[in-house]
Amino acid sequence: MATEQKIKFFLGANAPTGFYSLYDQLIDPNQAEDIYILKGGPGCGKSSLMRRVGQTMEEHGLAVEYIVCSGDPDSLDAVLVPALKIAIVDGTAPHVVEPKCPGAVEHYVNLGACYNSGALKQIRQEIVSCMEGYQGCYKRAYRCLLAAAQIEEDVRTLLLTPAAETRLIKRARGILSREIKKNGGEAGQAIQRFLGGITHKGVLCQYGTVDALCKRVYDLSDSYGLAHVMFTDLAAGAMAAGWDVIVCPSPMFPDRIEHLLIPALSLAFVSSTGSCHYEKHPHRRLRLDAMADQEVLHQSKARLRFSHKVAAALVEEAVSSLAEAKAMHDNLEALYNPHVNFDQVYRTAGDLTEQLLSRLPM
Repeated sequence: MATEQKIKFFLGANAPTGFYSLYDQLIDPNQAEDIYILKGGPGCGKSSLMRRVGQTMEEHGLAVEYIVCSGDPDSLDAVLVPALKIAIVDGTAPHVVEPKCPGAVEHYVNLGACYNSGALKQIRQEIVSCMEGYQGCYKRAYRCLLAAAQIEEDVRTLLLTPAAETRLIKRARGILSREIKKNGGEAGQAIQRFLGGITHKGVLCQYGTVDALCKRVYDLSDSYGLAHVMFTDLAAGAMAAGWDVIVCPSPMFPDRIEHLLIPALSLAFVSSTGSCHYEKHPHRRLRLDAMADQEVLHQSKARLRFSHKVAAALVEEAVSSLAEAKAMHDNLEALYNPHVNFDQVYRTAGDLTEQLLSRLPM
Protein backbone atom coordinates (compact mmCIF):
# COMPACT_ATOMS: atom_id res chain seq x y z
CA MET A 1 0.00 0.00 0.00
CA ALA A 2 1.38 3.42 -0.98
CA THR A 3 2.52 5.68 1.83
CA GLU A 4 0.60 8.91 2.43
CA GLN A 5 3.68 11.06 2.88
CA LYS A 6 6.36 10.58 0.27
CA ILE A 7 10.03 11.09 1.04
CA LYS A 8 11.28 13.79 -1.33
CA PHE A 9 14.62 15.53 -1.57
CA PHE A 10 16.57 17.52 -4.15
CA LEU A 11 20.05 16.42 -5.22
CA GLY A 12 20.65 19.45 -7.42
CA ALA A 13 20.31 23.12 -6.57
CA ASN A 14 20.05 26.35 -8.48
CA ALA A 15 22.83 28.04 -6.54
CA PRO A 16 24.66 31.38 -6.85
CA THR A 17 27.59 29.70 -8.62
CA GLY A 18 25.35 27.74 -11.02
CA PHE A 19 23.91 24.23 -10.85
CA TYR A 20 25.23 22.52 -7.71
CA SER A 21 25.14 18.73 -7.80
CA LEU A 22 24.99 16.19 -4.98
CA TYR A 23 24.27 13.30 -7.34
CA ASP A 24 27.38 11.48 -6.14
CA GLN A 25 25.46 11.15 -2.85
CA LEU A 26 22.44 9.34 -4.37
CA ILE A 27 23.63 5.86 -3.43
CA ASP A 28 27.01 4.39 -2.52
CA PRO A 29 28.10 2.45 -5.65
CA ASN A 30 30.10 0.11 -3.41
CA GLN A 31 26.89 -0.86 -1.60
CA ALA A 32 24.43 -0.62 -4.51
CA GLU A 33 23.06 -3.71 -6.21
CA ASP A 34 22.08 -1.84 -9.37
CA ILE A 35 21.94 1.73 -10.64
CA TYR A 36 19.89 2.33 -13.77
CA ILE A 37 20.98 5.45 -15.69
CA LEU A 38 18.29 6.83 -17.97
CA LYS A 39 19.38 8.47 -21.20
CA GLY A 40 17.19 10.44 -23.56
CA GLY A 41 16.23 13.99 -24.43
CA PRO A 42 13.23 16.19 -23.57
CA GLY A 43 9.83 14.62 -23.18
CA CYS A 44 10.98 11.02 -23.69
CA GLY A 45 9.35 9.74 -20.51
CA LYS A 46 12.21 9.55 -17.99
CA SER A 47 10.17 11.07 -15.15
CA SER A 48 7.09 9.03 -16.10
CA LEU A 49 9.10 5.80 -15.97
CA MET A 50 10.55 6.62 -12.54
CA ARG A 51 7.16 7.65 -11.17
CA ARG A 52 5.60 4.40 -12.36
CA VAL A 53 8.36 2.23 -10.89
CA GLY A 54 8.25 4.15 -7.59
CA GLN A 55 4.49 3.78 -7.30
CA THR A 56 4.66 0.03 -7.92
CA MET A 57 7.41 -0.38 -5.33
CA GLU A 58 5.28 1.47 -2.76
CA GLU A 59 2.28 -0.73 -3.59
CA HIS A 60 4.44 -3.71 -2.67
CA GLY A 61 5.26 -2.18 0.71
CA LEU A 62 8.71 -0.81 -0.08
CA ALA A 63 9.88 2.62 1.01
CA VAL A 64 10.86 4.85 -1.90
CA GLU A 65 12.89 8.05 -1.85
CA TYR A 66 12.02 10.48 -4.63
CA ILE A 67 14.56 12.99 -5.95
CA VAL A 68 12.68 15.91 -7.46
CA CYS A 69 14.00 18.22 -10.13
CA SER A 70 15.27 21.68 -9.15
CA GLY A 71 14.15 22.99 -12.53
CA ASP A 72 10.65 21.52 -12.16
CA PRO A 73 9.74 20.15 -8.71
CA ASP A 74 6.76 18.31 -10.24
CA SER A 75 9.22 16.18 -12.21
CA LEU A 76 11.56 13.45 -10.98
CA ASP A 77 15.31 13.17 -11.42
CA ALA A 78 15.77 9.89 -9.52
CA VAL A 79 14.12 7.26 -7.35
CA LEU A 80 15.86 5.20 -4.70
CA VAL A 81 14.61 1.93 -3.16
CA PRO A 82 16.86 1.46 -0.10
CA ALA A 83 15.62 -2.04 0.79
CA LEU A 84 16.66 -3.32 -2.65
CA LYS A 85 19.78 -1.14 -2.82
CA ILE A 86 18.80 0.15 -6.25
CA ALA A 87 18.47 3.57 -7.81
CA ILE A 88 17.10 4.86 -11.10
CA VAL A 89 18.45 8.23 -12.16
CA ASP A 90 18.17 10.67 -15.03
CA GLY A 91 21.76 10.70 -16.28
CA THR A 92 21.44 13.64 -18.67
CA ALA A 93 22.82 17.16 -18.19
CA PRO A 94 23.13 18.98 -15.88
CA HIS A 95 23.13 16.03 -13.47
CA VAL A 96 25.35 13.72 -15.51
CA VAL A 97 25.98 10.40 -13.75
CA GLU A 98 29.03 8.43 -14.88
CA PRO A 99 29.27 4.70 -14.15
CA LYS A 100 32.06 3.47 -11.90
CA CYS A 101 31.40 -0.24 -12.43
CA PRO A 102 29.45 -0.38 -15.73
CA GLY A 103 27.50 -3.53 -16.42
CA ALA A 104 28.04 -4.97 -12.94
CA VAL A 105 26.36 -2.10 -11.06
CA GLU A 106 25.36 0.64 -13.49
CA HIS A 107 23.17 -0.05 -16.50
CA TYR A 108 22.12 2.37 -19.23
CA VAL A 109 18.47 2.56 -20.23
CA ASN A 110 18.06 4.28 -23.59
CA LEU A 111 14.69 6.01 -23.70
CA GLY A 112 15.86 7.92 -26.77
CA ALA A 113 14.89 4.74 -28.62
CA CYS A 114 11.26 5.68 -27.93
CA TYR A 115 11.48 8.73 -30.22
CA ASN A 116 10.04 8.74 -33.73
CA SER A 117 13.19 10.23 -35.28
CA GLY A 118 11.64 10.58 -38.71
CA ALA A 119 8.83 12.74 -37.37
CA LEU A 120 11.23 14.82 -35.27
CA LYS A 121 13.36 15.58 -38.32
CA GLN A 122 10.32 17.29 -39.82
CA ILE A 123 10.20 19.81 -36.95
CA ARG A 124 13.94 20.23 -36.47
CA GLN A 125 13.91 24.01 -36.96
CA GLU A 126 11.09 24.44 -34.43
CA ILE A 127 13.09 22.42 -31.91
CA VAL A 128 16.24 24.50 -32.46
CA SER A 129 14.27 27.76 -32.16
CA CYS A 130 12.67 26.57 -28.93
CA MET A 131 16.07 25.87 -27.35
CA GLU A 132 17.39 29.37 -28.03
CA GLY A 133 17.51 31.53 -24.93
CA TYR A 134 17.03 28.63 -22.52
CA GLN A 135 20.56 28.71 -21.06
CA GLY A 136 20.45 32.51 -20.96
CA CYS A 137 17.54 32.38 -18.50
CA TYR A 138 19.53 30.17 -16.15
CA LYS A 139 22.61 32.38 -16.37
CA ARG A 140 20.54 35.43 -15.44
CA ALA A 141 18.97 33.53 -12.52
CA TYR A 142 22.41 32.57 -11.21
CA ARG A 143 23.65 36.17 -11.45
CA CYS A 144 20.66 37.34 -9.39
CA LEU A 145 21.25 34.60 -6.80
CA LEU A 146 24.93 35.51 -6.56
CA ALA A 147 24.06 39.13 -5.83
CA ALA A 148 21.46 38.08 -3.24
CA ALA A 149 23.96 35.71 -1.58
CA GLN A 150 26.55 38.47 -1.27
CA ILE A 151 24.02 40.70 0.48
CA GLU A 152 22.95 37.89 2.82
CA GLU A 153 26.59 37.12 3.62
CA ASP A 154 27.15 40.76 4.52
CA VAL A 155 24.29 40.55 7.04
CA ARG A 156 25.53 37.25 8.50
CA THR A 157 29.06 38.60 8.91
CA LEU A 158 27.67 41.62 10.74
CA LEU A 159 25.63 39.62 13.26
CA LEU A 160 27.68 36.46 13.80
CA THR A 161 30.01 37.92 16.40
CA PRO A 162 32.27 35.70 18.56
CA ALA A 163 29.82 36.14 21.45
CA ALA A 164 26.87 35.06 19.29
CA GLU A 165 28.81 32.04 18.04
CA THR A 166 29.58 31.04 21.63
CA ARG A 167 25.88 31.23 22.54
CA LEU A 168 24.91 29.10 19.53
CA ILE A 169 27.46 26.40 20.34
CA LYS A 170 26.41 26.35 24.00
CA ARG A 171 22.77 25.82 22.98
CA ALA A 172 23.79 23.02 20.59
CA ARG A 173 25.77 21.26 23.34
CA GLY A 174 22.75 21.47 25.65
CA ILE A 175 20.54 19.85 23.02
CA LEU A 176 23.11 17.11 22.41
CA SER A 177 23.29 16.22 26.10
CA ARG A 178 19.50 16.09 26.33
CA GLU A 179 18.51 14.45 23.05
CA ILE A 180 21.39 12.37 21.71
CA LYS A 181 22.75 9.47 23.73
CA LYS A 182 25.56 7.16 22.60
CA ASN A 183 24.30 3.99 20.98
CA GLY A 184 27.45 1.98 21.69
CA GLY A 185 28.30 1.40 18.04
CA GLU A 186 30.77 2.87 15.61
CA ALA A 187 30.68 6.51 14.55
CA GLY A 188 27.73 7.41 12.38
CA GLN A 189 27.84 8.39 8.73
CA ALA A 190 26.47 11.43 6.90
CA ILE A 191 24.75 11.66 3.56
CA GLN A 192 23.82 14.94 1.92
CA ARG A 193 20.46 15.93 0.48
CA PHE A 194 18.94 19.28 -0.34
CA LEU A 195 15.66 19.64 1.52
CA GLY A 196 14.99 22.98 -0.13
CA GLY A 197 15.34 24.41 -3.60
CA ILE A 198 15.04 27.64 -5.56
CA THR A 199 12.65 26.74 -8.37
CA HIS A 200 10.38 28.28 -10.95
CA LYS A 201 7.64 27.98 -8.29
CA GLY A 202 9.67 30.01 -5.81
CA VAL A 203 11.75 28.96 -2.82
CA LEU A 204 10.47 25.55 -1.69
CA CYS A 205 11.24 23.24 1.22
CA GLN A 206 10.15 19.61 1.49
CA TYR A 207 8.98 19.81 5.09
CA GLY A 208 6.67 16.85 4.40
CA THR A 209 9.78 14.70 4.19
CA VAL A 210 10.76 15.85 7.68
CA ASP A 211 7.37 14.79 9.02
CA ALA A 212 7.57 11.45 7.21
CA LEU A 213 10.94 10.62 8.77
CA CYS A 214 10.88 12.33 12.16
CA LYS A 215 8.26 12.82 14.89
CA ARG A 216 10.23 15.31 16.98
CA VAL A 217 11.16 18.50 15.19
CA TYR A 218 13.17 21.44 16.47
CA ASP A 219 12.29 24.55 14.48
CA LEU A 220 15.05 27.17 14.47
CA SER A 221 13.81 30.61 13.49
CA ASP A 222 16.78 31.99 11.57
CA SER A 223 16.51 35.31 9.73
CA TYR A 224 20.24 35.95 9.48
CA GLY A 225 21.87 32.66 8.54
CA LEU A 226 23.15 31.70 11.99
CA ALA A 227 21.87 28.11 12.11
CA HIS A 228 24.90 26.56 10.40
CA VAL A 229 26.97 27.03 13.57
CA MET A 230 24.51 24.96 15.62
CA PHE A 231 23.92 22.37 12.91
CA THR A 232 27.65 21.72 12.50
CA ASP A 233 27.97 20.96 16.22
CA LEU A 234 24.78 18.89 16.30
CA ALA A 235 25.79 16.80 13.27
CA ALA A 236 29.28 16.15 14.64
CA GLY A 237 27.89 15.22 18.06
CA ALA A 238 25.25 12.88 16.62
CA MET A 239 27.79 11.04 14.46
CA ALA A 240 30.25 10.80 17.35
CA ALA A 241 27.45 9.17 19.37
CA GLY A 242 27.00 6.57 16.60
CA TRP A 243 23.99 7.93 14.69
CA ASP A 244 23.71 8.35 10.92
CA VAL A 245 22.57 11.79 9.82
CA ILE A 246 21.11 13.43 6.75
CA VAL A 247 22.85 16.76 6.26
CA CYS A 248 20.81 19.23 4.21
CA PRO A 249 22.86 22.11 2.80
CA SER A 250 21.47 25.51 1.89
CA PRO A 251 20.87 26.04 -1.85
CA MET A 252 22.14 29.61 -1.44
CA PHE A 253 25.22 28.51 0.52
CA PRO A 254 25.87 24.83 -0.29
CA ASP A 255 28.83 24.72 2.09
CA ARG A 256 26.50 25.44 5.04
CA ILE A 257 23.95 23.22 6.74
CA GLU A 258 20.35 24.44 6.63
CA HIS A 259 18.57 21.38 8.08
CA LEU A 260 19.63 18.20 9.88
CA LEU A 261 17.71 14.91 10.11
CA ILE A 262 18.47 11.93 12.35
CA PRO A 263 15.84 9.37 11.25
CA ALA A 264 16.95 6.59 13.62
CA LEU A 265 16.12 8.92 16.54
CA SER A 266 13.04 10.31 14.76
CA LEU A 267 14.64 13.69 15.41
CA ALA A 268 14.97 16.66 13.06
CA PHE A 269 16.35 20.17 13.25
CA VAL A 270 14.99 22.54 10.61
CA SER A 271 15.50 26.23 10.05
CA SER A 272 12.65 28.58 9.22
CA THR A 273 13.82 31.53 7.18
CA GLY A 274 12.25 34.57 5.60
CA SER A 275 11.15 32.55 2.57
CA CYS A 276 10.33 29.14 4.10
CA HIS A 277 8.59 28.36 7.39
CA TYR A 278 7.90 25.06 9.13
CA GLU A 279 4.12 25.32 9.46
CA LYS A 280 3.37 22.47 11.87
CA HIS A 281 3.66 22.67 15.65
CA PRO A 282 7.26 21.65 16.44
CA HIS A 283 8.58 19.73 19.42
CA ARG A 284 10.49 22.90 20.28
CA ARG A 285 11.00 26.28 18.64
CA LEU A 286 14.20 28.26 19.08
CA ARG A 287 14.65 31.91 18.13
CA LEU A 288 18.20 32.14 16.84
CA ASP A 289 17.66 35.82 16.05
CA ALA A 290 17.68 36.41 19.81
CA MET A 291 21.21 34.97 20.01
CA ALA A 292 22.62 37.62 17.69
CA ASP A 293 24.32 40.66 19.19
CA GLN A 294 21.27 42.73 20.19
CA GLU A 295 23.16 46.01 20.26
CA VAL A 296 24.43 45.51 16.71
CA LEU A 297 20.96 44.37 15.71
CA HIS A 298 19.39 47.52 17.11
CA GLN A 299 21.97 49.84 15.56
CA SER A 300 21.63 48.18 12.12
CA LYS A 301 17.83 48.01 11.78
CA ALA A 302 17.65 50.24 8.70
CA ARG A 303 20.57 48.46 7.03
CA LEU A 304 19.05 45.05 7.74
CA ARG A 305 15.63 46.06 6.38
CA PHE A 306 17.23 47.38 3.19
CA SER A 307 19.40 44.27 2.77
CA HIS A 308 16.43 41.95 3.27
CA LYS A 309 14.32 43.88 0.77
CA VAL A 310 17.02 43.90 -1.93
CA ALA A 311 18.01 40.25 -1.43
CA ALA A 312 14.35 39.16 -1.58
CA ALA A 313 13.84 41.16 -4.81
CA LEU A 314 16.91 39.54 -6.38
CA VAL A 315 15.69 36.05 -5.47
CA GLU A 316 12.30 36.94 -6.94
CA GLU A 317 14.04 37.99 -10.19
CA ALA A 318 15.91 34.69 -10.21
CA VAL A 319 12.63 32.80 -9.79
CA SER A 320 11.16 34.80 -12.67
CA SER A 321 14.06 33.78 -14.91
CA LEU A 322 13.65 30.14 -13.86
CA ALA A 323 9.97 30.41 -14.76
CA GLU A 324 10.93 31.67 -18.24
CA ALA A 325 13.28 28.71 -18.65
CA LYS A 326 10.53 26.34 -17.51
CA ALA A 327 8.10 27.80 -20.08
CA MET A 328 10.68 27.24 -22.83
CA HIS A 329 11.25 23.68 -21.66
CA ASP A 330 7.48 23.05 -21.64
CA ASN A 331 7.27 24.27 -25.24
CA LEU A 332 10.14 21.95 -26.15
CA GLU A 333 8.47 18.96 -24.49
CA ALA A 334 5.21 19.81 -26.27
CA LEU A 335 7.08 19.44 -29.57
CA TYR A 336 8.59 16.10 -28.58
CA ASN A 337 5.69 14.44 -26.74
CA PRO A 338 3.53 13.57 -29.79
CA HIS A 339 6.52 11.74 -31.26
CA VAL A 340 7.32 9.56 -28.24
CA ASN A 341 6.12 5.95 -28.10
CA PHE A 342 4.88 5.97 -24.50
CA ASP A 343 3.68 2.38 -24.77
CA GLN A 344 7.33 1.47 -25.22
CA VAL A 345 8.28 3.69 -22.26
CA TYR A 346 5.73 1.95 -20.04
CA ARG A 347 6.80 -1.49 -21.25
CA THR A 348 10.36 -0.57 -20.25
CA ALA A 349 9.04 0.55 -16.84
CA GLY A 350 7.15 -2.74 -16.51
CA ASP A 351 10.18 -4.82 -17.41
CA LEU A 352 12.32 -2.92 -14.94
CA THR A 353 9.70 -3.30 -12.20
CA GLU A 354 9.49 -7.06 -12.78
CA GLN A 355 13.26 -7.35 -12.43
CA LEU A 356 13.16 -5.48 -9.13
CA LEU A 357 10.17 -7.35 -7.70
CA SER A 358 11.81 -10.69 -8.51
CA ARG A 359 14.30 -9.89 -5.74
CA LEU A 360 11.66 -9.77 -3.04
CA PRO A 361 11.49 -12.84 -0.78
CA MET A 362 8.63 -15.16 -1.66
